[in-house]
Amino acid sequence: MRSPASDRLPIRGADRRPARVRPYSLTGGRTRFTHVLLVETFVAALDGPRSDPQKPDRMPEMPAIVEVCRRMRTIAEIAALLKLPLGVVRVLVSDLADQGRVRVYGTGHGTGRPERALLERVLSGLRRI
Repeated sequence: MRSPASDRLPIRGADRRPARVRPYSLTGGRTRFTHVLLVETFVAALDGPRSDPQKPDRMPEMPAIVEVCRRMRTIAEIAALLKLPLGVVRVLVSDLADQGRVRVYGTGHGTGRPERALLERVLSGLRRI
């Protein structure tokens, strides 16, 4: 069941036509990000105003990511929900984290293999989709 908030999110490709905006234009051609953002990295919106009228967002994807992250999500979930490429989501989430609008959480594992519990949560989430 979709929430009323998710009905307002801009989703590229929702009308099944090719997107008119190329992914690299959403990031200004940038491919690097300042935070460690793996597909399983958790992101959550920080409490605060939904948008700053003095600093309007340059693109609708930014507030859409914040809105999706009102509930803790992974980078992969954000990309899937908004139908955006993972690389674009990583750059935009990094920008939002630098602005203090979202918080990036670690994945719960170091440089070694991921924990079994994390893999089971990911698998469970994929099965629910």
